[in-house]
Amino acid sequence: MTTDLNKFDTLLVANRGEIACRVMRTARAMGLRTVAVYSDADANARHVREADEAVRLGPAAARDSYLKVEAVIEAAKRTGAGAIHPGYGFLSENGPFVEALEKAGITFVGPPASAIAAMGDKSAAKERMSHAGVPLVPGYHGDDQDDALLKSEADKIGYPVLLKASAGGGGKGMRVVESAAGFQAALDGCRRESQAAFGDQRMLIEKYLTQPRHVEVQVFCDSHGNGVYLFERDCSVQRRHQKVLEEAPAPGMSAELRREMGEAAVRAAREIGYVGAGTVEFLLDSSPGQDGAFYFMEMNTRLQVEHPVTEMITGQDLVEWQLRVAMGERLPLAQDELTITGHSFEARLYAEDPEQDFLPATGTLTRFALDLEGAGLNADKVRLDSGVESGDAVSMHYDPMLAKLIVHGGDRDQALATLNRALAALDVQGVVTNRAFLQRLATHPAFKGCELDTRFIEKHEASLFAPREITTEAYAAAALIGLKQLSRECESDSPWDRHDGFRLNAPHTIRLALCATGHDLTRAQAPDAEDVVIVEGRRETDADPWQLVIGDETLTARIQHLEGDAVAVTLNGHRRRLQARLADNGVVVMADAAGETRLFWRRIDAIDHGQHEAESTLTAPMHGTVVALLVEPGQKVEKGMPLMVMEAMKMEHTMAAPADGHVESFHFAAGDTVGQGDVLLEFAAEE
Repeated sequence: MTTDLNKFDTLLVANRGEIACRVMRTARAMGLRTVAVYSDADANARHVREADEAVRLGPAAARDSYLKVEAVIEAAKRTGAGAIHPGYGFLSENGPFVEALEKAGITFVGPPASAIAAMGDKSAAKERMSHAGVPLVPGYHGDDQDDALLKSEADKIGYPVLLKASAGGGGKGMRVVESAAGFQAALDGCRRESQAAFGDQRMLIEKYLTQPRHVEVQVFCDSHGNGVYLFERDCSVQRRHQKVLEEAPAPGMSAELRREMGEAAVRAAREIGYVGAGTVEFLLDSSPGQDGAFYFMEMNTRLQVEHPVTEMITGQDLVEWQLRVAMGERLPLAQDELTITGHSFEARLYAEDPEQDFLPATGTLTRFALDLEGAGLNADKVRLDSGVESGDAVSMHYDPMLAKLIVHGGDRDQALATLNRALAALDVQGVVTNRAFLQRLATHPAFKGCELDTRFIEKHEASLFAPREITTEAYAAAALIGLKQLSRECESDSPWDRHDGFRLNAPHTIRLALCATGHDLTRAQAPDAEDVVIVEGRRETDADPWQLVIGDETLTARIQHLEGDAVAVTLNGHRRRLQARLADNGVVVMADAAGETRLFWRRIDAIDHGQHEAESTLTAPMHGTVVALLVEPGQKVEKGMPLMVMEAMKMEHTMAAPADGHVESFHFAAGDTVGQGDVLLEFAAEE
């Protein structure tokens, strides 16, 4: 580490996505110039757009770009960057990279290579932790990897045991063995995975805790011998050993247990000569009679994805701490100067489909926004760390995490309420995400009750993935938005042009079919259409409230747009605030407690309006702004395929192909303002 406080004024961030943007935000606030690096897939990415300079590394594959040590160092030299921040992942825990930077005279914003190496080998790390007096899970971490010996050690520990790749991470090369009979097959499988992922077959064995919580401690050390802990985070809610929801401080921690874990974490860091930000991960045994028993799991020698929850409860900028320590400064605060204020949650937004076993998703984000005003949220209490914006492409080449939603409250209940409101206000369209799943997690009774362990999702899978009951408010809101859209599609004085159910000497009546799955609407009038709800809306004049008939219930209903995506739905005099918007040929309704409800609607009046509605998709149904063009002119499309997206009153409307054919030309580009009735595109149907 350098002791020259003016060692560098330009920082290269050797990463991408939200962490690159987050690091650059602090660097700019400190007066540093920022340099981004990118692959061909990220040429137009947000972190590239926000940097002062950017240098291409190579093709899309990480091994040909972000993992190329020589290319990253050359980019630093080319731009005069005196320091490199690695973010997390990629080169952040690569000892040879740190050594190469030292030879090149470039400061690494992180620990020395020796500390990375000490924690990179899990077996050796556990030996050192034992020497430092850090509690370890009972297990075997030796060099002798003979099959019979490993089996014997597992038998002595007692089943179930956990097999882990010694050089591993991210859940690779890791299996639970329930009995002696399954040990050999599990060992062979773990070795294959470990060899493929890390080029190393060595295994370690640990006692498998049946109710473990994943509690980690944020530590910080400087080059002057000072070390502190910035308290703990609970990261127990995981899927496939990957964290989904994190919070700080950990629920149920006594002051004594917090101090014991914090001091053990600092001892671990000092044992390996650590400098910078690091995280010591522990398993906290929450099974009956084991309160307070914790065991060292591993140390991450870098900044963690979940570091913002620590920033929220301490009021400290950990990236600024990293940069100052890298400049040779002492830690900004001593241990007795650090305090906890309130509670914080972080929810990781992934481009993935929870309903398809969390399969990663790709596509283009037609909309990506957080409507704090509409949700009535304080910007000081909600933070969105993101590497994407509306219009950005989500690539298959990298981690599917799009953003992190971080909230703060006076206590856990307040913070959780804020998280639910913020998730409802997060508008993501064009790419499948886990946002609705995060809502289900955050509103689950067991999570609200702090019944936490690392198998939370597995234990509650049935309730987390059970079909949600759709509320009357959701049906009413969706119907009212559909009715509003239909009434706006035509303002002609001619009754023959109207879409509002005009009847001579009779109330205006419109019948809609609503369903959570759009394809079921094709059988909306079938007698066996159990998943479809028919809503009848009628009123005398446009000034009157709607009379909605939903099943056997008749409701006097009004809808009022508030701000952003917020609407007020009044049913029989009971007014309720919701988040609602048009999206992907449907209506998304969000309530804090009920989570997200996505309903598709189709008009099913006796009069056939199909031709009118098909034609109306080619003209703007309202005044608004073009958000995205989804196809190229000349591209062959099928009936119903989305062609473009426009926005009005913070609600989106997707224009779909009225028939098989192609778009001859678009009359507007993304960002253009259009008026109601403007012809948006020229469409040629197949003959």
